[in-house]
Amino acid sequence: MSSDPVSAAKAIVERYLELSMVPDPEGASRFIAPDFQMIFTGGRHFTSPAESAAFNAKRYKWVKKRFLRTDAALDAETGEVRVFNTGYLYGEWPDGTPFETNRYIDIFTVRDGLILETQIWNDSAEILLDGAGLAEAPL
Repeated sequence: MSSDPVSAAKAIVERYLELSMVPDPEGASRFIAPDFQMIFTGGRHFTSPAESAAFNAKRYKWVKKRFLRTDAALDAETGEVRVFNTGYLYGEWPDGTPFETNRYIDIFTVRDGLILETQIWNDSAEILLDGAGLAEAPL
């Protein structure tokens, strides 16, 4: 592990995300703190990678992330590192329709080598609303 907390936190987050995409919730769990919190778009709360994998299994036939950037900043007062991973979701909706330009950003808080929290934001809800004819404006 790197002695640089920012580089180490970025590596932890990327490995966690890679395992989450398999999906390998058990493997991803090695990177989370005991009091881990995950907050999905819409305010849904989960406490484990297995819970989010089960949620994603209902929303998508399959889904992966194409990383564009991983940035991070150290909070010198707390020792926590905020990690921002952004890119595109790609995969298939439950009906088999493919998608590939669903924007996302995941914001992580990492301390002492473990992920304390992640906030997950993406365009899925807007895309689903548009597909159902319920969008308030065109995408």
